[in-house]
Amino acid sequence: QAYLRESGGGSVQPGGSLTLSCTSSALSYQTCMGFFRETSDKGREGREMVALINTVTPGPFYRDSVKGRFTISQDKAKKAVSLEMNNLQVEDTAKYFCALRWGVCDYNPSRFNYWGRGTQVTVSS
Repeated sequence: QAYLRESGGGSVQPGGSLTLSCTSSALSYQTCMGFFRETSDKGREGREMVALINTVTPGPFYRDSVKGRFTISQDKAKKAVSLEMNNLQVEDTAKYFCALRWGVCDYNPSRFNYWGRGTQVTVSS
């Protein structure tokens, strides 16, 4: 069992930066943690992978549209991951969810066992 707690999020103008953090109550030898996002028009069915990182290689993984702008990192001792988001664009507006699964990373959200409550990121001018 694992409980996830997210922090960060907020509202910024295009080109701005935000950092999301997520702490887990548990971590195993091979654990994948990261962030998915969903927009209000697509809902949960449209939830998409943003960035994932594993406690062991390979990884990290990013969706193409955030490569070069977002960086995910982990602190195994704190059982935490952080997502630094730079040069945010309007299309990054979404509710971001921290997620965790035991084992290797998978882009399919249905493969993740544990989820945070989500935090809103809004990018607008």
